[in-house]
Amino acid sequence: MKHTKRELPDFGSTSIWKLIFRLAPPVMAAQLIQALYNIIDSFFIGRYSDTGLTALSIVYPLQLLMIALGVGTGVGINTAMSFFNGLHKKSHARDAAGMATPLAVIIWVLFAAVFGALMPLYASLSTSSAAVIDDVVTYGRIVCVFSLGLFTESVWTKVLQAEGKMKLPMVAQILGAVVNIVLDPLLIFGFGAIPELGIAGAAISTVAGQTVAALVVMFGGCRKPPKLKVFGKYTARIYHMGMPNILMQAAYTFYIFGLELILSGFSDQAVTVLGLYYKWQTFFFIPLGALQTCIVPVISYNYAQGSYDRCRSVLKDSFIAGALLMSLGTLCFEFLPAQLIAAFSSDPLVMSIGVTGFRIIGISFIPMVSSLIFPVFFQAVGSALKSSLLTVIRTVLLFVPLGFVFSLFGLDMFWLTYPVTEVLTSAVGFAFYSRFGKT
Repeated sequence: MKHTKRELPDFGSTSIWKLIFRLAPPVMAAQLIQALYNIIDSFFIGRYSDTGLTALSIVYPLQLLMIALGVGTGVGINTAMSFFNGLHKKSHARDAAGMATPLAVIIWVLFAAVFGALMPLYASLSTSSAAVIDDVVTYGRIVCVFSLGLFTESVWTKVLQAEGKMKLPMVAQILGAVVNIVLDPLLIFGFGAIPELGIAGAAISTVAGQTVAALVVMFGGCRKPPKLKVFGKYTARIYHMGMPNILMQAAYTFYIFGLELILSGFSDQAVTVLGLYYKWQTFFFIPLGALQTCIVPVISYNYAQGSYDRCRSVLKDSFIAGALLMSLGTLCFEFLPAQLIAAFSSDPLVMSIGVTGFRIIGISFIPMVSSLIFPVFFQAVGSALKSSLLTVIRTVLLFVPLGFVFSLFGLDMFWLTYPVTEVLTSAVGFAFYSRFGKT
């Protein structure tokens, strides 16, 4: 008897490390390509104008918010599909997948309308420089209003990942990044008949790349929506599962914006350093982000099966893998901070502030593994409250208040916010986890 190849990995019995090595590399490759969007924009804009580089740092929280809504919705769909597959309810899993497109379109319309209108106000809250404000409005409006590709690609990718199909999202991200990389210098600086568009060219390149990625992944991830009468039921289920991820990602927007406001009291260069850190963080955190993506469906599947010991095993191995991977980032931030900053800026004040800041922030990378994995673990086992609480504690109760307190002692002391926050969040996560599986 001929057997067909199974697309969905056996989440219930396959070795955790085999699952990680099977699922993580394609996700890491896709996230690496995604990281290039911001890094490439910053690289070329940093050579075009200093005000443009500061503007990218200011718009970055809004880009995180878009990613939070798109990826968070996708994670909710992904988790719901895995949960229903664990219960062998295939029709329910198909209906959950079918919710991806309508939800992505609704989110896009709301986001584009709100932030397209409020962009000048947002810019004026972040800086008093008229030149920077103009760049923020120009870049921000383009990447927000024309963000349909980002939202649809995010949800369709999660549908495919729930089925163990990792190659198409990777191809889509590669093609999208190639488009962005090719268009960036052409549209920013101009070439031949192509006019010099400056920061607007960087924004156009970004949305063009996102649109191409969405068109590619659409062929595998776009599914027929379920009947309208069940939209409410599935939407509630999806956002019950995905809201912790949305809150976790969206909270980044608000705490980074809060930290920018604190740093703006020192200088625009301090704000630029914060933005450059998050550009590099996106790159160095790719392994950890892939790990988060891969363990959610595995833990959700086994939790639905009642395999609590296996859930614990996944978490333990994730901590080990994450710590090993993040040690590279720590080494780079401790020993190569000047080289990391010089890739984007030659401003001596940015360099001076950044070298100190990067070295202190680098200490936080190892404890950050547990502070970021615990929320997705609790999300996967349906403990949305614990997952959300960890996010709120980290981003609302710790980051900005500690940043304000440390800033009172000077700019160098401000950067201690990062390691202190991650250690305290991890401690709370371990306290929550000590009760897992107990009645």
